[in-house]
Amino acid sequence: MSEKIIALVDGSIYSESVCHHAAWIAKATGAPVELIHVLGRRDAPESRDLSGAIRLGARSALMNELADLDAQRAKLMNHRGRAILDDARAIVEQAGAASVTTRLRHGDVVEAIAEIEAEARVILIGKRGEAADFAKAHLGSNLERIVRAASKPVFVASRAFQPIASVLVAYDGGRSAMKAVDHIARSPLFAGLAVTVVTVGPDSPEARKGLADAQALLKAAGIDAAIRQIPGQPETELGKLVEAEGFGMVVMGAYGHSRIRSLVIGSSTTEMVRSCKVPVVLMR
Repeated sequence: MSEKIIALVDGSIYSESVCHHAAWIAKATGAPVELIHVLGRRDAPESRDLSGAIRLGARSALMNELADLDAQRAKLMNHRGRAILDDARAIVEQAGAASVTTRLRHGDVVEAIAEIEAEARVILIGKRGEAADFAKAHLGSNLERIVRAASKPVFVASRAFQPIASVLVAYDGGRSAMKAVDHIARSPLFAGLAVTVVTVGPDSPEARKGLADAQALLKAAGIDAAIRQIPGQPETELGKLVEAEGFGMVVMGAYGHSRIRSLVIGSSTTEMVRSCKVPVVLMR
């Protein structure tokens, strides 16, 4: 069975971008797209007793009314979810994807991803969710949780889709960065794209060897990648480089080589995702 492009859509302003990026990947790889909308637990009917200390007759009537309201709310949320999926499917198909399916899930989004991740070649999610306009300085609440939990590449879509011709690979020699380079070498998505592998920090024999090794691996896969080493801090220099030279996408490890792995993704990664106006592909 062909691995799917799993695209999460929530009806936010980022969902259309997720759809267009999913179609772009599908056309380049030939993989089918599965669009998923997850109805979280907060969208499910509540089981709390909201009637309070009311005499039995009024209490029974109110409980029946509350049960009816819960059922109506659950029905409306399901209808909304189906409508979001229908709209998303239309966008992906119109953008040229050949095989598109939809799935409405209930529960926690990370648990939903864990159940279907084995079927995925990549997981697409918007940088921010439904509250995007109210949280411009913050990442989506589910993004970090998904990156932490996923073993497959996570493609973080920018606010708007733009044609992608060039890729910056942030490389620090760590395991996740090496995995990112290997992914590029194996994926047909990157064939024909201009790839530049960049290390940020002090110049050293180790850094130069790491860049040369990454370049050799990509060359063996038919990708003639450029390599660069620049001074400074990754959190600031990578973003400046993307902006100044118009890279269309960033690929990087989710955890830095020199940072302690913790319950949060590396600070360089977080800053890149937050500040970049282009998609970021994260590898664990």
